[in-house]
Amino acid sequence: MDENYKDLLTAYKLPNGVELKNRIVMAPMTHWSSNEDGTVTDAEVEYYSRRSKGVSMVITACTHVTPNGQGFHGQFASYSDEYIPSLKRVANAIKEQGSKAVLQIYHGGKMSPPELVPNGDIVSASDIPAVNGGVSGKTPRPLTEDEIKEIINAYGDATRRAIEAGFDGVEIHGANGYLIQQFFSGHSNKRDDRFGGSLENRMTFPLAVVDKVKSVVEKYGDSTFIVGHRFSPEEPEENGITMADTLALIDALADKGLDYLHVSLGEFFSTARRGVEDLTKTRIEYLLEKINDRVPLIGVGSIYSAEDARRAFATGVPLLALGRELLIDPDWVQKVRDGKEREIVTQLDKEKQKELVIPDPLWERIINRPGWLPGV
Repeated sequence: MDENYKDLLTAYKLPNGVELKNRIVMAPMTHWSSNEDGTVTDAEVEYYSRRSKGVSMVITACTHVTPNGQGFHGQFASYSDEYIPSLKRVANAIKEQGSKAVLQIYHGGKMSPPELVPNGDIVSASDIPAVNGGVSGKTPRPLTEDEIKEIINAYGDATRRAIEAGFDGVEIHGANGYLIQQFFSGHSNKRDDRFGGSLENRMTFPLAVVDKVKSVVEKYGDSTFIVGHRFSPEEPEENGITMADTLALIDALADKGLDYLHVSLGEFFSTARRGVEDLTKTRIEYLLEKINDRVPLIGVGSIYSAEDARRAFATGVPLLALGRELLIDPDWVQKVRDGKEREIVTQLDKEKQKELVIPDPLWERIINRPGWLPGV
């Protein structure tokens, strides 16, 4: 192994005492490849198995905690006990390869396509339609307080199912414009009750979900069950989330006894857009300063080569997530370990779908979305 990269493969202990075998995590990526009934397909199981050997932890694609929370076609579900056998297939496929299996749980909110939710009843914090994300732009119905409580409980129920299915943890998906972020955002949350208005009130729903998940783990799991939280640091819309807003949220989350926080970034070294004084500092720098070693941060964003990873790791972030790169080269970690980092493939070979074990629906999305993966 090249000395320049050895630190990437050192073990790391999470706050709950669970040891990860190295610093490389597989990022959650939607794959559009589940059955219509919300169960996993053989192709998905094989996809996860192919990518789980080298990394220390695999975070799955997001799985919806209520029927009206589905955000994508071909998505596997976690909103009913009938899905536990399906979930178990994913957990087993990952764990059999020696990686920790973490189920990402979420609700799509206004990002859910109307044809995928009961009666087309799209819900959110307020009646502000989605402006992007490939959805219809249909105006969502504001959730009642009772419905909010039901969804909070649904996150807890999905966590219990993850425990029963054999997952090592869950990641609460509070990023990428989905329901948790919709409540936190001043752009999409115009409520005047305890769930909206001030920045503190807009944190109520995200923090309540964390508390519920933690309480369920205490009841049904044990201290080794991992709980993480993913977030997007900024929004482009007027009155959307600023870096200052996120630093306040992170400050609160860092004191919640989580096992990690996971930022969602397209570029690891991207700089803050607004809300902070120095716009030349990276978001990662701001986050690490605010967290101040209270909880591990997973960094992510266009990390392809071993040198990309070395530069990112040098910032002080303890864990790195690879997403698109593990689609291109599932053997990334093994190549670094074996001193073959120059053999890492960083551009998709469009002739190797079968070898890369990428399900047809995901492959179609990749091929028909130029620029999402290098080489396409």
